[in-house]
This record gives sequence, structure tokens and C-alpha cells, in this order.
Amino acid sequence: MNIALIAHDRKKEDLITFVTAYKGTFEKHTLFATGTTGLKLNEATGLDIHRFQSGPFGGDQEIGAYVANNKMDLVIFFRDPLTAQPHEPDVTALIRLCDVYAVPLATNMGTAEVLIHGLKRGDFNWRNNVRNKGGSK
Repeated sequence: MNIALIAHDRKKEDLITFVTAYKGTFEKHTLFATGTTGLKLNEATGLDIHRFQSGPFGGDQEIGAYVANNKMDLVIFFRDPLTAQPHEPDVTALIRLCDVYAVPLATNMGTAEVLIHGLKRGDFNWRNNVRNKGGSK
């Protein structure tokens, strides 16, 4: 599965803690992240992570393009709901795309944990069929 990992600045440490806790699961999948988040995750875990641009510089949109082309199977985006984000329209667009293309999305640790346990059980194997159809809807 292709998994996107994103975190706002005040949530990066939470995402590092989460990915570290489930490193055994994450290492079995192809990981993508926005720039700074990907760098910090790689440094903390040693996992191989394809890095897009930083979120404010288009990284959220790059991940959104993968979602729109059925190349992303799961998005974990630890958002900071208490801090205004200068690229909020990009964040909203990414969340919308996940809804449009039925890509599972977690925006907090509680939901992410549920999705990771589902991933370990094989609950998202249906995404292989969607991705293998090629292209967008």
C-alpha cells in the first residue's frame, strides 16, 4: 500500500511517536510524506520515505495528485486544529480529494490507530483493485 504521512508543525512529534510505535507495519509499505515531516520521520525511524515538497510549498497538492490518480491508498494527516495554517485551502482540497476518491484518511492519532490496525488485518486490500484500474475515476 502507498501511505502518505503529513503533520502540521505542532503535530510532527506526535506523528514521529506514532510511526515509531508501528514501524513494523509501516516498513512493509511504500511511504510518502511532505518535506519536513518526511525528513524528521526518516531521521527518527530510518524508514525509506519519498519526500514531496513541504506542505506550504505544494506538498499537500502533490499528495492530492496521487490521491486523484488512485496512487495513494491511505493518508495519515495529523492536523493542528488550533493553529491557523497559511495553506489551509490546500489542506481542505486534500481532505476533499480523499472523500471523492474514497481514500481512508486519519486526521488524528485515534483514527490513525484504528486505520493501522485495519491495515495490519488486510482491511484495505480492496485498494489494490482500485489502484490497478489505472488512472482516476
